[in-house]
This record gives sequence, structure tokens and C-alpha cells, in this order.
Amino acid sequence: MAMWRQGLLLLVLALTPFVAGASRPGEDPAWAALAAGNHVVLIRHAATVAGIGDPPGFRKDDCSTQRNLSAEGRAAAKRIGDAFRNRRIAVSEVWSSRWCRCLDTARLAFGKVQPAAMLDSMFNDPEGSDEEKLRALKKALRKPPGGGNLVLVTHDANINRLTGISVASGEMVIASVDGQGNLKVVGRLQVDRQGPG
Repeated sequence: MAMWRQGLLLLVLALTPFVAGASRPGEDPAWAALAAGNHVVLIRHAATVAGIGDPPGFRKDDCSTQRNLSAEGRAAAKRIGDAFRNRRIAVSEVWSSRWCRCLDTARLAFGKVQPAAMLDSMFNDPEGSDEEKLRALKKALRKPPGGGNLVLVTHDANINRLTGISVASGEMVIASVDGQGNLKVVGRLQVDRQGPG
């Protein structure tokens, strides 16, 4: 009987890393932070067709006037979502810049998105100042939605302004948030550097 109990205990210990929200041995601690929940995930949109910024006269309500995701970027966005689902990382809400490349990244990864003007690009946006966007975001983060992690899909310029970190396409910055809406960086993740996850 004692041997049976020992065997059962060993089986339970062996399966523990695969319980919902548990991190895997040797995995980046940022995934463990996400498994614990209540973090903010800042994601730069996935890879786009070649170029910088958008063509002159682009419109936010017309994707054909913008620089959009490449086929590689669309596949990478799906891999981000797969990594979250495979690790059973809870996502409470997904907010996104209104640029099509951000909205598409969010939809392909998470299947849902709420457009948010406060996440619109700080690189070349004729509407609203950077300071107005930062104030609005900080106010929104004072009471982030509970029950999971809040995902923000935006642009490199925005993430750099918020955290001081420049990120690659599809890269994530994981942060905790205090009651004043201030972010504290916990780690960085890039799914494609670790395989599909």
C-alpha cells in the first residue's frame, strides 16, 4: 500500500507543471508572472510588410491605406495566441491601437479586441497628443479588469515611452501595475525566439 502511495505522489509531482497556469521547468519567469495573473502585457504588433510608418494620407478606418501585417506577421500573431492557450494563461481583456496591424494582431492571437485610441501610435498620429494618450492610459490602468491579464497591443514608440524598452515586432513586455496606473516591468517575452510555444 505504501508503494502505491509513493507511486501516486511521484505521478502527481511529475504532472504538476502542466496544471492550469503553472510554469514549465526552465521557462522564462515572465511566463510564471502571467500564470499568476493580474499583469499587463504590452505587445508590439506582429511583423508587417516592409516600410516605416504609413503611406501619406493613410486613414485609420481604411486598412488599404496603411502598412499591414505580412503573411509572416499573421502567422506570428497566431503563435502568440497559441503560446497563451498552451500555457493556459488567463486573459481578461485585449485592448488595441486602432491601426489595422495592431487590431489584426490582437484578433489573430486572442480572437477578441477592444479598439482604444489611447494606444494609437505615438510615431505618426495626426489625432491626439502623446501626453493625452499617456494620461488616458494611466487613468484606465488604475483599475485594470481583474480575473486575468490585460493585453495591450500597440506600437514600439508607445511601449518605449511607457517602459523605456524598444521591442521587436511581436515582442511582449510584461508589467505589474500599481493603484496609480504606473507600470513596473517584470520581464520580456518573444514567442518566436522560443518556438511556437
